[in-house]
Amino acid sequence: MTRLLLVDDHEIVRAGLKQLLAESKDFTVAGEAGSGVDAVKRVNDLDWDAVLLDISMADMNGIDALKEIKRRKPALPVLILTMHPEEDYAINAIRAGASGYLRKDCSPEDLINAIRTIASGRRYFSPSLVSQLAAGTDAIARDSRHSHLSERELQIFCRLARGQTVSEIAAELLLSGKTISTYRARIFDKMGLKTNADLTYYAIKHGLIQ
Repeated sequence: MTRLLLVDDHEIVRAGLKQLLAESKDFTVAGEAGSGVDAVKRVNDLDWDAVLLDISMADMNGIDALKEIKRRKPALPVLILTMHPEEDYAINAIRAGASGYLRKDCSPEDLINAIRTIASGRRYFSPSLVSQLAAGTDAIARDSRHSHLSERELQIFCRLARGQTVSEIAAELLLSGKTISTYRARIFDKMGLKTNADLTYYAIKHGLIQ
């Protein structure tokens, strides 16, 4: 069963989410934190399968907490769950390494789908956020670094941007992990990017993944 860490500074919100998520048989809220500082400490001390993280908290906001969590546990999926509109924080959250971004006024079905998606190693963003990012700006539209990738490189680029691991891509494409790692390094070099979060941000912006 997927073990979730629920981070929100409102106890009543945590209680409501726990009750909602208790209906699912494939994951459970195994721990709670009422602040960003406490969340970082709990992530550092224990193992979790995924984190649900609010943004507005008094001692450390969710974006800063996310950066610390990803610094300590880079592979740990984090879903931002907040009341803030996507245009306010979503881009910063993606750049900081969030596996997904969802508003608290979403449907229970969307929340459960998002948790299942990030827990499986993929990324989840709402259709409205994907449309917003894909629309981009004129400057972004002129940025076509991905056009310099070979067909195979673009294929691997999109898989990495969706959150697939090197071993998963290798098995899917019937290639060795070393070969995929070589492609990955070449892609980062050609694109001038540094992290998988950068890949995801670029891919969504350019409508390469949904």
